[in-house]
Amino acid sequence: MIKIKMCGLTRQEDIIAANEIKPEYIGFVFAKKSKRYVSFEQAAELKKLLDNDIKAVGVFVDEDIYTVAELLSFGIIDIAQLHGNESDEYITALQMMTEKPAIKTFKIKTNEDIYAAQKSSAEMILLDAGAGDGKKFDWSLLKNMSRPYFLAGGLDTDSIANVKLYPYLYALDVSSGIETDGYKDIKKMAAFADAVRKEEKS
Repeated sequence: MIKIKMCGLTRQEDIIAANEIKPEYIGFVFAKKSKRYVSFEQAAELKKLLDNDIKAVGVFVDEDIYTVAELLSFGIIDIAQLHGNESDEYITALQMMTEKPAIKTFKIKTNEDIYAAQKSSAEMILLDAGAGDGKKFDWSLLKNMSRPYFLAGGLDTDSIANVKLYPYLYALDVSSGIETDGYKDIKKMAAFADAVRKEEKS
């Protein structure tokens, strides 16, 4: 079954909606340049409200490894998602420090990017067009994937049917596609999850 990750949650009402919809993952963005940025303190309070069956993912860009490890160790997040230039050495060290999984993000433009993603030492990988800007890359490149991956970029309720054909798709990671005026829209969140689950049954 394809998993769902709803990223960029910032408010209590976002968490309450997620608890009802039950995606497998939600995301807190710790990159200060992002319009979806939350502080560590905000994330800690939101995590207290989150259903225990939903994994909280922290999104980082070239963050100090000890800061990431601390958030994982304290249970503020369950998984680290690395969006910067973090090396395999960084990922391996983080795994040894925390025994928690990491998701490494790769910007996909060519087949070479696909091959690089497949070699990552991270437990999970995420394929995106850019830095969380909601744009879609050439999804035909996904036919060359040979390990499970999260897919992000250009996802919304209408695009679900177009991504179901590709092998090794593990999870769909949506953010701007479930927003209205820059905030999470509960109706769009529910509609996205419903669309994914209906495709699974079809």
